[in-house]
Amino acid sequence: MHTNYYFLRQLAPALTAQLRGYRVASCFSQEKDELVIGLLSPVGTEFWLKAQLGATFPALALPESFHRARQNSVDLLPELLGRTVASVEAWPQDRVLQFNFNEDGATLLFKLYGPRPNAIFRPTPEAPAQLFHQRYTTDAALYPTPTQGQESLQQAPPSESPQSVKSAVLDAPLADLPARFLRERRGYDPAPLEVKQRLAAELRAELAQPAHYYLIYLDGRTRLSLVPLGDILETLPGTDPIGALRRFVPLALARRALETERRLVRQLLTRRADEASTSAHLARQRLHALAHEAGFRHRADLIMANLHAIAPGASQVEIIDFYTNEPVILKLKPLEKPQRIAENLYRKAKNQQIEERQLQARITAREAEALQALELLEELDTQPALAELRGLRAWRKLHALDPSPATAKAPTELPFKVFEDHGFTILVGRNAQNNDLLTQKYAHKDDLWLHAKDVSGSHVVIRHRAGQPVPAPVIERAAQLAGWYSRRQHDSLCPVTVTPKKFVRKPKGALPGQVLVEREQVVLVVPGNPFEK
Repeated sequence: MHTNYYFLRQLAPALTAQLRGYRVASCFSQEKDELVIGLLSPVGTEFWLKAQLGATFPALALPESFHRARQNSVDLLPELLGRTVASVEAWPQDRVLQFNFNEDGATLLFKLYGPRPNAIFRPTPEAPAQLFHQRYTTDAALYPTPTQGQESLQQAPPSESPQSVKSAVLDAPLADLPARFLRERRGYDPAPLEVKQRLAAELRAELAQPAHYYLIYLDGRTRLSLVPLGDILETLPGTDPIGALRRFVPLALARRALETERRLVRQLLTRRADEASTSAHLARQRLHALAHEAGFRHRADLIMANLHAIAPGASQVEIIDFYTNEPVILKLKPLEKPQRIAENLYRKAKNQQIEERQLQARITAREAEALQALELLEELDTQPALAELRGLRAWRKLHALDPSPATAKAPTELPFKVFEDHGFTILVGRNAQNNDLLTQKYAHKDDLWLHAKDVSGSHVVIRHRAGQPVPAPVIERAAQLAGWYSRRQHDSLCPVTVTPKKFVRKPKGALPGQVLVEREQVVLVVPGNPFEK
């Protein structure tokens, strides 16, 4: 609330009383988004004003002393030097502080808007604006209010506007902490319209002459407030806005690193808990589906037990299920022997058992990860040592929590079949949409791309390793996978296309999984999964 109108309207007359007759002795910057102005009284007393004009924390700091650096310092606004302060005004219901000077009607505006703070200097009312942030060109159209005397500006209460009297909608200066105070401490929301108007008017009167300023900790941030909210760190007298600002800004800047780091760690732990919980839930759903669908081994046993009842070339057969003693219909492949069908089903049953074990292990690991993240979140809020930056960083290092955006991402599982062969990763698509994802999004231009020739099947990608050509045995085993996960699965030999991914493109309007290959080599392999053994 240090940039709120209700605070600025207290700060402006205090600065006027303090600075009237002071002369601008220096104006420079030695850090990004910082404008420092040094003023001298007629008897040589110094007053420093340091404007923090960054988007994340705009503020006017009033240090009691300031030492200019010998290097990396640049003079700014040369026409401001030597001018004498006449008055300081706060724009009504706005976050703009205006310094008026005796010479030529010059003004200096500090626009303290959160996303786009700026300083705007005009040597004369008709002169072009000189902007501290040149990129905010529209600020050149901000003209100072007509100087009608300090009393008229400071005593114009926003509550006297007809709209605010007739409506229960809170005006802009009450939109943050004051509005929250009304709702949490004064019962504003459920009250009837007349009571709402009375509560808002009473609060405006309190804000016009605050008894105290409060340094509070609320929602992970240290703030200056005119109303008691959150955790109150300090209570300061309401008669000294300059002293309150001098106490608040250094404290907020000192605590800002801690608050930022705590917020990033909290986001990391929350994301990690959510991702782990979601992964465990999806794995549990898949495990449940596997447990309640007819097993591959069950169907293979029925086929082998009823070979005598299956006619050559039959597409289906009706038999009695000896597990349930009920009739069932088994679908067959007319061009494939029943023994071969049963053999493939037994192989799938073996793979299904492996998948079930992997799913159960994944559920256990991911649930443990989610529980650990939740426990760390609770520890972050309850451990007193974590209220200091040094303690937080030691705790973060102990638990391997890096809050930087570049490394805070939890490891994700690839949505493809993944095989490893001699240090090379082989990815296999699961269906047409998954093939598109693999080829269009995951594959690099230098990866090797494989596909069974002239039939539908999975896309297979061998990940490129810089400076290491893919050995022929790795290509052969990847080609076997391409043949195995295709329509040529049961052929004695399968031709497989091999080409760098950069020669594979998806034409406009093509169906999922459909691509065009511009250059290719063809290898002949026996379809199979060499990694099952």
